[in-house]
Amino acid sequence: MPRTPAWEKCTNQELLDWRICDLGLELKGTPLEAPIGRLYNELAARNLRVKPHCWLSEEWFSPDAIPGIAIPFYLAHPRLKRLERSQILEVEGGTNAECLRLLRHESGHALQHAFRLHRRKKWRELFGSSTEPYPDYYRPNPGSRRYVVHLPHWYAQSHPDEDFAETFAVWLTPGSRWRRKYMGWPALQKLRYVDQLMHELAGQSPPVRSRAKPDPVHRIKTTLGDHYRTKRERYRVLASRAYDQDLLRFFTPIEESTNRSPSAAAFLRSHRTEIRRMVARSTGKHELALDTVLGEMIARSRELKLRAVGRQHTLVIDFAILLAARSAEFVFRGRDWHAL
Repeated sequence: MPRTPAWEKCTNQELLDWRICDLGLELKGTPLEAPIGRLYNELAARNLRVKPHCWLSEEWFSPDAIPGIAIPFYLAHPRLKRLERSQILEVEGGTNAECLRLLRHESGHALQHAFRLHRRKKWRELFGSSTEPYPDYYRPNPGSRRYVVHLPHWYAQSHPDEDFAETFAVWLTPGSRWRRKYMGWPALQKLRYVDQLMHELAGQSPPVRSRAKPDPVHRIKTTLGDHYRTKRERYRVLASRAYDQDLLRFFTPIEESTNRSPSAAAFLRSHRTEIRRMVARSTGKHELALDTVLGEMIARSRELKLRAVGRQHTLVIDFAILLAARSAEFVFRGRDWHAL
């Protein structure tokens, strides 16, 4: 990839017209090499002879029967990360820590594929059937102790394969102190099994060694505009209408406000961490639950085209009170669904 791509100076609107295959992206020479190298070191430290090959694609995934990891293309360049944030409101894996967390998760899938672990009787007893169809959406129980918590939104609860990948990621993470953290949890049985299984596999060469790279960026002819339209549509169902009444009462429709007022979505994004931590300290609620509700409120505020009118400090405090009430409903009713 050239040091200064032709599209780097493009406006967002201009960049959205580019096809992904024309961006000329390569993994080599990008900041992604650092967390990938860190992952390889962590696997080697456990004497696991699996080194998942990585490539750029549209999203995170590890294909069936291929011990490799696809990484979203936008992480290969800071300009594309900024575009991702402008279109989706967040950048999944955008920091080294987040990227490494996701790589550990995906390496769990890669290792499962490399050794065909899902065929083992004990694996199926603990995690379930790998052939179970993936749901389009899943309904987590935030209070469950049958699953570890590694990625946001209680992702281990979405599918048996994800349960294993999340459990493996917790086990692999240096300094996770999983024995102490999950003491008394049913999930500890899964962690102990993974610990035993990894000791058994240490030093062994995997039977599956495919180096295939499905859906690489150089073959994706979709424009960035179409890519993000599809992606937003997929997540649109997450913008729960259950919050509409509160949001319309709290914020102001764009046609009734001045141009100087920031959008409600931008206001909530800029104060997201502050509000989340404020509510977590005062209520004891899990930050993951709070962040989930916040994310859905941000998405719905954007859909409703609302603006944040008033003193920022007052709005932050008042919204924190609203979030505390709504997060209680989320945690105890557990009624919201999350897109895979």
